Amino acid sequence: MEKIISSPRNQHVTAALRLRDRRGRDQQGRIIVDGARELLRALQGGIEFLEVFYCSEFGDERECDQVIRALARTPTEILTVTPEIIRRVAYGQRTPALVGIATRPTRRLKDLALSANPLVLVLESVEKPGNVGAAIRTADAAGASAVIVADGHTDLFNPNTSRASLGTVFTHPLGEASSQDTGTWLQEHGIKVFAARVDAEQLYTDQDFTGPVAIVLGSEASGLTPLWHAEDVTPIQLPMLGTADSLNVSAAAAVLLYEARRQRSVGEKT
Repeated sequence: MEKIISSPRNQHVTAALRLRDRRGRDQQGRIIVDGARELLRALQGGIEFLEVFYCSEFGDERECDQVIRALARTPTEILTVTPEIIRRVAYGQRTPALVGIATRPTRRLKDLALSANPLVLVLESVEKPGNVGAAIRTADAAGASAVIVADGHTDLFNPNTSRASLGTVFTHPLGEASSQDTGTWLQEHGIKVFAARVDAEQLYTDQDFTGPVAIVLGSEASGLTPLWHAEDVTPIQLPMLGTADSLNVSAAAAVLLYEARRQRSVGEKT
């Protein structure tokens, strides 16, 4: 008979609970992934799960079966648990059927493989995991070559990032680095840099995004650091016609990346 974990003092459960905050994730070098869709995307992105908690009373049965079949081809330990336990180990308000534990992946600039004409999104010091995740989702949808998190103020693999990105945090090319190293890397790769700034005078629609380009966005609270005020960086403006002086970072990313995509598609047709 299959053993079902029901005790909150079980060693697997107590270890998973420590992953609910960043300190615990950093100490263990592990991440926690909630939900069948997110687990499936993580598997597609090459994430190797150490163990997965499973409760059949929740989630979409077909999605869960798909994940379970994929996990069966790996050495991952699947732990069947009670509803109480899955609620305990899950992150956030929802109760998924599956919660996975994996070793934290590394995302280094030197590992990024760019296309001949890259379109890169740089997020500097964006604080909220949900905003980072939503921007990654936007970049993925717009066909950006990569997303670089520069001077990150949040855990890139926070469960809220995973959820907001619809799991694309695991499948889309990503890099983590300091702003200084990011600027150097972009320069070495011959990528023209555009920085969205509230004090910029040039409209984004007047720019040429058809070549190798990086679009840099900062936090809504403090904007971009002086590094992105250099002479070789082109400041661009998104006109704000109402009371608010800025867009959510994922909304700004959508406007700029799709403008770049529009220009590139026009060039491909001519």
